[in-house]
Amino acid sequence: MSAPGENLRIDAERLWATLLEMAKIGPGVAGGNNRQTLTDADKAGRDLFRSWCDAAGLTMAVDRMGTMFMTRAGSDPDALPVYVGSHLDTQPTGGKYDGVLGVLAGLEVVRSLNDLGIKTRHPIVVTNWTNEEGARFAPAMLASGVFAGVHSLDFAYGRKDPDGKSFGDELKRIGWVGEEEVGARRMHAYFEYHIEQGPILEVENKQIGVVTHCQGLWWLEFTLTGREAHTGSTPMAMRVNAGLAMARIFEMVQKVAMDAQPGAVGGVGQVKFSPNSRNVLPGTAVFTVDIRSPDQAKLDGMRARIEKEAAAICADLGVGCAVEAVGHFDPVTFDPVLVGRVRKAAENLGYSHMNLISGAGHDACWAAKVAPATMVMCPCVGGLSHNEAEDISKEWAAAGCDVLFHAVLETAEIVSDKME
Repeated sequence: MSAPGENLRIDAERLWATLLEMAKIGPGVAGGNNRQTLTDADKAGRDLFRSWCDAAGLTMAVDRMGTMFMTRAGSDPDALPVYVGSHLDTQPTGGKYDGVLGVLAGLEVVRSLNDLGIKTRHPIVVTNWTNEEGARFAPAMLASGVFAGVHSLDFAYGRKDPDGKSFGDELKRIGWVGEEEVGARRMHAYFEYHIEQGPILEVENKQIGVVTHCQGLWWLEFTLTGREAHTGSTPMAMRVNAGLAMARIFEMVQKVAMDAQPGAVGGVGQVKFSPNSRNVLPGTAVFTVDIRSPDQAKLDGMRARIEKEAAAICADLGVGCAVEAVGHFDPVTFDPVLVGRVRKAAENLGYSHMNLISGAGHDACWAAKVAPATMVMCPCVGGLSHNEAEDISKEWAAAGCDVLFHAVLETAEIVSDKME
């Protein structure tokens, strides 16, 4: 059966109030959130989400990665579920909507179904994936990656944060180790609603992003080894300067990305110097190069060129150079049928829309390996994300959730307009 009429909408006020209530947990220092994965704040966010799901009549299951699966039953016990999800964890200086919008919009879809007395043939599962951000435990999208068979459970449990604490130990500490085997579930479809995290929708004055693809990514962690020495008394010609090599690599990464235009980006977001003293040349410099493109050949070509030219830069300066790929996924093409349902929902509801390629990675990228998947996006002010100043409007949030609601309903198949 097709999706219901254009008159059906989610409760925009309730969705917005839920977002703001969750934002009270793990507040940042500048109006956003610091609710990093497996912290006490993450535990509190999970507990609050669970209480809302309990009140909505959902049943909970948790897998061994701590991912929360909250199920609204369908009428057909043999029908595979339609999943709607994202993540509740944030960056250290994160916003109130990145990831959280997708989880709580999934909850709002279920609440609206309850309000309207609508029953579906397929179950609907609202999902909170663990450690999407990868800010505390690299790589990003860790739990969904284990679910899709990209990473092993042992690999995930062994990830360590900057303080040397392991993912497995911290998951146990906060009490969210589930019994369900990771990846044992099968999906009929997967939807993820997210803020754009870029400026395109706002600049183009569009309410809805119909996400057709997701860029591929490489995170390359460089460890450069020089020689610690006094900055004042060491002659310039006698220095083995890891910091200088790093600076030249930064400039090279910029050039590689610009040479690969259009459809490519590259930069560095994390740097660690040792000993990080004002008057000591660094003995080591560790940093992560982030390169992305929706074109597989271009993405891999950028990686090969960066590694080759970095090795030459370091050799010229006598600096040691080691590279480890700490994060990767290939470009993703989302399911055309689900993409079409998102587009049709936007059109039927009268929302302006356009096709988008997601510049950021999302759990949907790994979900797409095991099931038909797609994404819906709404604008964010100034394209700003991974920043406490991240902002969206209540109207933007509601429009995308309306589209999600209708696309999920068409996929989950209405069997009755009255709950039994």
